[in-house]
Amino acid sequence: MGHHLKRVVSPKSWGIARKSDKFVTKTSPGPHNKNALPIVVWARDQMGIVRNMKEVKHVLRARDIIVNGRPVRHSDMGIGIFDIVSIPKSGKHYRILRDKKGRHVSIPIDEEAASSRLVKITNKTIVKGGKIQLNLRDGSNVITDQQYKSGDSIVLSLKDGEKNKIVGHFPFQTGNMAMIIGGKHSGIVGRVTECITVPGSLPNRVILKDEQSGETFETIEEYVVMVGRESPAIDRWGIEE
Repeated sequence: MGHHLKRVVSPKSWGIARKSDKFVTKTSPGPHNKNALPIVVWARDQMGIVRNMKEVKHVLRARDIIVNGRPVRHSDMGIGIFDIVSIPKSGKHYRILRDKKGRHVSIPIDEEAASSRLVKITNKTIVKGGKIQLNLRDGSNVITDQQYKSGDSIVLSLKDGEKNKIVGHFPFQTGNMAMIIGGKHSGIVGRVTECITVPGSLPNRVILKDEQSGETFETIEEYVVMVGRESPAIDRWGIEE
């Protein structure tokens, strides 16, 4: 069972039934982290696009599932928050987000919205030639000669001929809009009102205001992803209760 794990211990973020079958596919090493959702679980358990592993493999051989502009080849490849999943034959596109309970949800988007993806910069390094490598939250990286800082978000094109070209930038700073992707405020979009640097090993804190409810709340910097400036660049960021 090296490629499987027991459903009862699968990450809660997957949002799948835990007692239907004993085992479920384990995510392979790759994008995001161990909580990434295997594409087979997304297609079968969440979306109902296929009924079983045989159908998943058939769909993948036909290059019928595209993640971030590339056909998925392996059923255990993981997807995670802000990934763009497209089904070319049906013309449907989805952005993977998280709801208020921290579960992965698939938000329908149009073709234009599916032509780019948002990613958070976790850190950066200088590479050969003096260029800057931006290391991104999903495990990928991009080379640039422009200045960005850790905590910022960038928007990468998924269009043919300009894949991974930076086409947008949302700085991590007060006054800009951010989405919370973890903790008890998961799924909320708010305006950053204060960034608090905490000395020592404790995480930095961020205070935001939910402009819909007027509530002010605090979270850790790790859970904050910038999604806009004056207004959110993402049209829909949650699901109806």
